[in-house]
Amino acid sequence: MAIKPLTELTDRSKNNALFPKAMAKIHCFGAGLVGSYVIRYLASKGHEVHAYDQQPYRVEDVPGVEVHYVEHDEYPHELIQGSVTDSFVINMLPGSIGHVCTTLLAEQPCALVDLSFSKFTPDRDEQKARDYGATILWDVGIAPGLSNMLSAHAYRKMGPLRDLKIWVGGNPTGPWGEWKYMAPFSPSDVIEEYTRPARVIRDGESVVLPALSDRHRVDVDERGEMEAFLTDGLRSLLNSIPCENMSEYTVRWPGHIQKFIDHRDSGDLDEFQLIEEWRYDPKVPEFTWLRVLAEGSDGTNMEWTVQDYGGDDGHSMARTTGLVTAICTEAWIEDSKMLPPGVHAPEVLSDEVLSRVIREMASQGVEITGPIV
Repeated sequence: MAIKPLTELTDRSKNNALFPKAMAKIHCFGAGLVGSYVIRYLASKGHEVHAYDQQPYRVEDVPGVEVHYVEHDEYPHELIQGSVTDSFVINMLPGSIGHVCTTLLAEQPCALVDLSFSKFTPDRDEQKARDYGATILWDVGIAPGLSNMLSAHAYRKMGPLRDLKIWVGGNPTGPWGEWKYMAPFSPSDVIEEYTRPARVIRDGESVVLPALSDRHRVDVDERGEMEAFLTDGLRSLLNSIPCENMSEYTVRWPGHIQKFIDHRDSGDLDEFQLIEEWRYDPKVPEFTWLRVLAEGSDGTNMEWTVQDYGGDDGHSMARTTGLVTAICTEAWIEDSKMLPPGVHAPEVLSDEVLSRVIREMASQGVEITGPIV
């Protein structure tokens, strides 16, 4: 199903720049590093937040949060008391199970924010969502998410693009440990990202290239030289923004991905062992870095850089991802008609929503440089 044209939806909230305050009941599926950040943030804003997880220890003592324990053979939506029509749902489960919840909730007239980042993308449920009156906003993290919104802004300003490149990575501040890496979100999703072929645009056509290909060095602000490689992160952008060449690259410390390739090619890649070896360690300093570089057909460039080193409220990837999710959710709560029934990618959100995201992230200490939105 093709993504809706950007112009179809972006006029809906042009007159809502003030975003009058509104409270909501919000069901949050998943209380991991990113999920717990979103839960704490929304609870601090006064919303009625319900958290669903098998191990919700990160949010058990958060004021304003009602915790629901999920058994290993249950799906969180099965535990919701009553109808979801009067509330919002945010799906932050790992992709391997998150996509199941999303496709089932598409059969209910609910408002759903999906951050599960599965290869089974919610746009497959477009017709079902329309038929049942479900409204789904998906991939609203930092990348995909903020990267999509910035790319769409560039398109609205410059028209069809000649080139669009996105680089993103959450890493230790130095090449830490044997792998020079620790996973800032579900390690199984990282492994999936490293193995799924990368869809890109070349000469105006969608093509599929091997994951981890097109390796090159990139200069990362304040950290020095790192390594970038193709991953399958463009997703909805492949169909929504006219562009001659489009790529997204994951950024890691040099040596990390070669070690992964060596283990993969030798046949001794153990996913369960990697999950343990890549486990996030809160004592290790880390940072998140995003660059979006768009070139118009006349050679004009627009470029943004986002950088964060975390804080007392969470590590950097949780903050930067969770802030985008939470702020977009609040914008939707405050403008209930922002999106009609169906499935919507983040690039359809208006510049007013994007500006709000940027302002709030900056107020939380996230460094953002680039053209003013």
